[in-house]
Amino acid sequence: MKFNEVYYEQESLSYPLGKMLKEKFGDLPWIPIDSHNSIKEMQEKPNSEFGRMKRNLIIGIRKTHKYVENHKVSDYLVPYTSSGCTAMCLYCYLVCNYNKCAYLRLFVNREQMLDRLIRRAAKSDRPLTFEIGSNSDLVLENTITDNLTYTISRFAQEGDGYLTFPTKFDMVEPLLNLDHKGKVIFRMSVNPQPVISKIELGTSGLKQRIDAVNQMCAAGYRCGLLIAPVILTEGWREAYTGLLEDLKAGLTEQMKKQMFLEIILMTYSFVHRAINGEAFPNAPDLYDRDLMTGRGRGRYCYRAEAREEAEVYLRGEIQRILGNVPILYIS
Repeated sequence: MKFNEVYYEQESLSYPLGKMLKEKFGDLPWIPIDSHNSIKEMQEKPNSEFGRMKRNLIIGIRKTHKYVENHKVSDYLVPYTSSGCTAMCLYCYLVCNYNKCAYLRLFVNREQMLDRLIRRAAKSDRPLTFEIGSNSDLVLENTITDNLTYTISRFAQEGDGYLTFPTKFDMVEPLLNLDHKGKVIFRMSVNPQPVISKIELGTSGLKQRIDAVNQMCAAGYRCGLLIAPVILTEGWREAYTGLLEDLKAGLTEQMKKQMFLEIILMTYSFVHRAINGEAFPNAPDLYDRDLMTGRGRGRYCYRAEAREEAEVYLRGEIQRILGNVPILYIS
């Protein structure tokens, strides 16, 4: 992966991972910063620079470790080894939190974070599931840090319960031969290929994602699919029927027998519109005045009647094409 510059907290170089990253990217300019959370130079750039800002790598120490309760596929959302991403999905929810500063930040104190997670799991009287990939794409990050390989290997030996993470990338080969002991739930995010090509910029193609989840299933991981986000653009019914048919044709029988689905309809925002309009002027506008309504400050979601129509259609097509695959939720 190619980056232009590295911004780093100086204390990060006292950690083994920080030293490894300094050696790995030693040929790039390294710019010291006080905090990964506040880089004035980046904050002052215009929205049109969003794509180029994604070519910068930020290295720091994660100081926030608050677990957030979750009641979907996990018990807790866990702040973990990265936030942000190098991809440029036009709807990325991290943009709502970080605005144009949704670039990739790596945190070098992985031992501290995993120690904390293992201790929390050990205190529970039942197996807990921890979502470690809610702030970033750990499969992508693993190509830079090997953090996911480290995490799965160590948690399998020392941890109780389960880890889970989603991805839009296919670089799973380093994970296939790990002794994960069945403690990892792998979730691949899918969308119709035209959506991936035009809206999920910089991510793996649909065929590559299907191949990757098949490989993870064959390696003994419990696997599911996120159809996410469902975007109700013109022709969406045909597009998502086509996606389901591609899944039926491409998924292995092993995967089809044990998988589950999560379905999430798109949430959009004023911030997305502002950034996308300047950074990607030729990209489609995902805001639809007729279908969307306000959802909190500066955010939009599909109106109740549009959501209900989409849910009824998707449930019917999933049943028709894929059969009785469990749908954990539609949100």
